[in-house]
Amino acid sequence: MSTTPPVLAAELAAAWADIQRYHPELPDLAAPESLIGESSSACGHALSFERLLHEAVHGIAAARGVRDTSRAGRYHNRRFLAIAEELGLDHPEEPHPSSGFSLVTLNTDAKKRYRSTIDRLQRALKAHTAATESDNIARTFRGPAARHGSSGGGVRVKAVCDCGRNVRVVPSVLAQAPIVCGGCGKPFRIPEPVAVAS
Repeated sequence: MSTTPPVLAAELAAAWADIQRYHPELPDLAAPESLIGESSSACGHALSFERLLHEAVHGIAAARGVRDTSRAGRYHNRRFLAIAEELGLDHPEEPHPSSGFSLVTLNTDAKKRYRSTIDRLQRALKAHTAATESDNIARTFRGPAARHGSSGGGVRVKAVCDCGRNVRVVPSVLAQAPIVCGGCGKPFRIPEPVAVAS
């Protein structure tokens, strides 16, 4: 399996930092690799600057203590929408029945503000796609979740950190590059199964 190109991870971190310049309350991006490993999200966006800005809305909502989704994170409510507008995202008039206001798009002002950032990130994404294209052709069957756009194409499992925190992650995403705990700085890992004595 190929590793995550450091250039793409660096460009994602740089783009996130650019968003933080305009929105200082946005928390740091702990693991750009988690975005790289997921071809889509519950939010319905492929990896792009627009997707990154969408994730920044969730970051600001978390920093403010705002509950911006329901239905296990799928339905994006009007609180999400209000923050999305602050960040330069437009939305459809009516919410989607199952995902709410998740399908936001960059408005004209945001496109101008982030033009150079968008261009740099698109170049890095194209290079990443070209580098991994041969891997995608040789990829084996991953089950029905992959065909239906599930994040990372698989079932999420619990990954733990030595400080006691845990996250749910698709194992193939974690295998691409470490996801580092923001609390202690150590990588999350999938614990070994405990052997049952017979």
